[in-house]
Amino acid sequence: MTDPGSTGVTVLGLGAMGSTLAATLLDAGHDVTVWNRSPERAAGLSARGAEAAAAVGTAVAAHPLTVACLLDHASVHETLDPVIAGMRGSTLLNVTTTTPNEARELDTWAAGHGVRYLDGAIMATPSMIGTPEASILYSGSAEVFADLRPVLDRWATSTYDGEDSGLASLFDLAMLSGMYTMFAGFLHGAAMAGSAGMTATEFAARATPFLSAMTFAFAHDAAVVDGGDYTVAGQQSLDFSDLSHIVRASEEQGVAPVPVAAVQELISKQIAQGYGAEGFARIYESLRTDRTDRTDRTDGTDGTDRVETLR
Repeated sequence: MTDPGSTGVTVLGLGAMGSTLAATLLDAGHDVTVWNRSPERAAGLSARGAEAAAAVGTAVAAHPLTVACLLDHASVHETLDPVIAGMRGSTLLNVTTTTPNEARELDTWAAGHGVRYLDGAIMATPSMIGTPEASILYSGSAEVFADLRPVLDRWATSTYDGEDSGLASLFDLAMLSGMYTMFAGFLHGAAMAGSAGMTATEFAARATPFLSAMTFAFAHDAAVVDGGDYTVAGQQSLDFSDLSHIVRASEEQGVAPVPVAAVQELISKQIAQGYGAEGFARIYESLRTDRTDRTDRTDGTDGTDRVETLR
């Protein structure tokens, strides 16, 4: 099948990321039509050769490929619901940040209107777009991914994660969870050190080499989790990993212990269940069980099969 983006691409949403995606395509020689709720944001791209559409309907009719880079799941519907019927036979690439289930809903919704769909999760800042260091995850139709590959590779290293359209979002948010939790821990540490007069800059200079060195443990903990044996040698036990002293020290210094207290809660849960002698990586089981419990409460089912699968 001919690449839907070979003759032109429509980009909806001209925030920092949407504008950069459109500009990168312009630089690569694509015809680009853009639309934004605030039309003035299109001025710079128009000066570079983009066609600025005054209405969403005009924008999506301009090319067989529409890229949605909007605020959230609701904004995708708000923008495209009025025009989706006229998009039959075209392709929608959604790189708006959504939850996995929201991505799946958009896929089903688009298919119901005869629109091919691919979901994308951007693992990059705008300044990284167009470089090999940028990464964008994709999931959904393998056929659509293959057809769009010449366009997708203009932006970043493209990774296809499978037919389930929610997977790109899931893996994106999972990695962001690790990032934000790490930053929160760093800032909590900076606040603790700051209570004694150390600047955040000074703390960063000390913490960065240590924290960077500690990332080697990711692979070890991952192997333990995948193996399912938290008693293997080389692990720090949960009993030894008790962080209550950090919680107390934080409180003594007048610093809210929220990030480390959350980790301590996971540790305490496993110790209470009799696993104190096993490795720290076992807190993974607390997280996994909590996820199952939330699913059971929200979907109204007893979740027995799901619990057994997860455990």
